[in-house]
Amino acid sequence: QVQLVESGGGLVQAGGSLRLSCAASGLTFRPFSSYAMGWFRQAPGKEREFVATIDWNSSKRNYADSVKGRFTISRDTPKNTVYLQMNSLKPEDTAVYYCAADPTHGRISMSPREFDYWGQGTQVTVSS
Repeated sequence: QVQLVESGGGLVQAGGSLRLSCAASGLTFRPFSSYAMGWFRQAPGKEREFVATIDWNSSKRNYADSVKGRFTISRDTPKNTVYLQMNSLKPEDTAVYYCAADPTHGRISMSPREFDYWGQGTQVTVSS
């Protein structure tokens, strides 16, 4: 069973930066490199929304329009870790951020329904 653990959340002022990390373990049957990875977020009273995804070999990345140019997703395969660098943070970025893994090789999806494995989430709060 794939397990994902996020870290790096916290409280930051508007305009500041944070880097989220997501470490994968339990990769008994398939290597980390076979999964597309994604970040999603959920603010209070709102549905979970797509933030960014990266395919298995980092050749493709997708971003939500709201974070394009400010956030960068990357992965370190030897470390089984995916990152989300968040710059120029805004109060509307406040949410719980979730890491997710999609086991379908070659796909880079923006739909949370196509991600089978999820972390527990890390809180990001941006003050104005």
